[in-house]
Amino acid sequence: MAKIKIEEVVDHLDSEFRKALEATLKEHFPNQSFDARAVFRTFKKQVYRKCSAWEDIPDQFVEKD
Repeated sequence: MAKIKIEEVVDHLDSEFRKALEATLKEHFPNQSFDARAVFRTFKKQVYRKCSAWEDIPDQFVEKD
């Protein structure tokens, strides 16, 4: 099993995750306005609370260059 440092992964993919979260919210709540950056900050906080600093990932989900 491989391990990933979840905070580093979220930070590394910050822009992509933020855009995906914003698109999801717009799709599900089309008539609502929201601050996408504030929502993403809350999302990150919740990820950090719900996940361990290091998470086990099955080897088949990891490819090393």
